[in-house]
Amino acid sequence: MPKDSKNPKNRPPLVSVLFPVYNGAPFLAEAIDSILDQTEKDFELIIINDGSTDESSIIVRSYTDSRIRFYEQNNSGLAATLNRALGLAQGRFLARQDQDDISHPLRFERQVQFLETHANCGMVGTWAKIIGGDADKSRYHRHPTDNGTLQFDLLFNNPFVHSSVMLRSSVFDAVGGYCTDKNRQPPEDYELWSRVARRFEVANIPEVLLIYREVPTSMSRNGLNPFLESLVTISAENLACLLNRPSDNQDLIDIAALTHGGYQRLSKIPNFRRMRRALVAAADLLSERHSCDRDMLRRRALNMFNSIRTRFYITCCRKLLPRFLITVGKLWKFRQ
Repeated sequence: MPKDSKNPKNRPPLVSVLFPVYNGAPFLAEAIDSILDQTEKDFELIIINDGSTDESSIIVRSYTDSRIRFYEQNNSGLAATLNRALGLAQGRFLARQDQDDISHPLRFERQVQFLETHANCGMVGTWAKIIGGDADKSRYHRHPTDNGTLQFDLLFNNPFVHSSVMLRSSVFDAVGGYCTDKNRQPPEDYELWSRVARRFEVANIPEVLLIYREVPTSMSRNGLNPFLESLVTISAENLACLLNRPSDNQDLIDIAALTHGGYQRLSKIPNFRRMRRALVAAADLLSERHSCDRDMLRRRALNMFNSIRTRFYITCCRKLLPRFLITVGKLWKFRQ
């Protein structure tokens, strides 16, 4: 197929699918097929092979569907590859798809309908079923669906499955693309969604329209790493932006550090009174800005505060208990 095949109807497609590939051969055909089988047929599938060393290129080239636009490049990383796909995209809506996930046939149809009937919404994801390799773990990502709750949760974490999202192309014109700063990666998606939510409403469709495949070597599951460090940084920045405070405000960093277990960023004596006030203030600002249930967001804020305070005391006890037992042991021996 030509590397830059155009839309056969000589007009922009409704949806552009951003599909980066890096050594994705084991599940690649299944992922591509799930896109080609969508009930919404008006799309282009932009596949970029980011320097794969396996059979990924051969698999993609075996397809003859004119909606596929295939590119190859030297390895550049996920964020840079997605930004290149953004530059190539012609659609009014932009959908993400990972090389090992599977989209339900109705996914694009449901998301296009949602965005066309919710003019203020810039991004919509879906619920997802989780599988590990080929194993069915009977687990799901069922994140909140309403804008108010999602706006609050995005202050601290990522309530979207990256491979499930669809955005308006105009959103990227407003907020820019994926961040390529290595000091802020991963998570590329959470950093971008945080910027999107500051300018637009967001939502999740409460339907399982994606099968999400867990990868055992995922960086986010390997303990202390750049992923954790970036989570703390982005979360603290989100709170600072909402509350109009400096991004290095230690109370906000403490909230983010305790939320994610990033204790290396935690101050020696966290001020829980100020942290509680900050969380309640964040809930109040979001409820006013997005005209949502203030009491609900306040309850969410106080539940988070109680959770991080409990986590702090449990961590302190775990650190102090061995020392306490050693001291007791020494005193017991002394008395003997």
